[in-house]
Amino acid sequence: MAGSLSTGITESEAMTPQAQGLAIAKDRKARDIGWQDSVATLSMVLENAQGETSERKLRIKNLEVADDGDKGLTVFDQPRDVKGTAFLNFSHTTKPDDQWLYLPALKRVKRIASRNKSGPFMGSEFAYEDLSSFEIEKYTFTLLKEESFNGQASYVLEQIPTDDFSGYTRQVVWLDQMHLRPLKMDFYDRRQALLKTLDFTDYQQYLDQYWRAHTMVMTNHQTGKKTTLTTHDLQFKTGLSEGDFSQHSLKRAR
Repeated sequence: MAGSLSTGITESEAMTPQAQGLAIAKDRKARDIGWQDSVATLSMVLENAQGETSERKLRIKNLEVADDGDKGLTVFDQPRDVKGTAFLNFSHTTKPDDQWLYLPALKRVKRIASRNKSGPFMGSEFAYEDLSSFEIEKYTFTLLKEESFNGQASYVLEQIPTDDFSGYTRQVVWLDQMHLRPLKMDFYDRRQALLKTLDFTDYQQYLDQYWRAHTMVMTNHQTGKKTTLTTHDLQFKTGLSEGDFSQHSLKRAR
């Protein structure tokens, strides 16, 4: 490959595609360390194959965890039929994620089993496993090629999930070479067929370092359905702690 990777490895031409892919992924991860915690308000628009839409309002809190995956708490505020529904996610690097869903109508917390994490999250085109933080150990990587994507020089990486219960056999991600931000991801199902595409746009930078896409559109090619997540407000270093991410916090999330 022409040029050297921004990992400090200068002999990239002599590296295997797998070593190049891993080096890029490690660099991507390293650039997104130190943000501590974040709080965001978002809207989720569900669109069916006929183009009919419904909208939800939600909040997401995230906590950065040293030497493991991050923690996340998602709370739905609108409409009334989903208000108070809360989802808690403990991402891990080398073991299956821990995930729980609180359903206010039943007043109980439901644990999401590892084998069920390929299922749809709240009727959207995002699966439970899509909500996990990006961790190097969850994939094997291969640099497939370099190309221009929407006018930006990009790396195209293949990611093979290491989790036996993943709903995907592989993912292909386009990263811009300057900031290593994901621009697009293709998800392939267990039959190796293209299942979904996730497009990332409207990037904004926070704390002079961290890039976040304010619009993410997940398109299901097999059903014609689409889910759009739009971030309206995002704040970092708000003072969240481990205590804000417990099963008890699910029930009192309002």
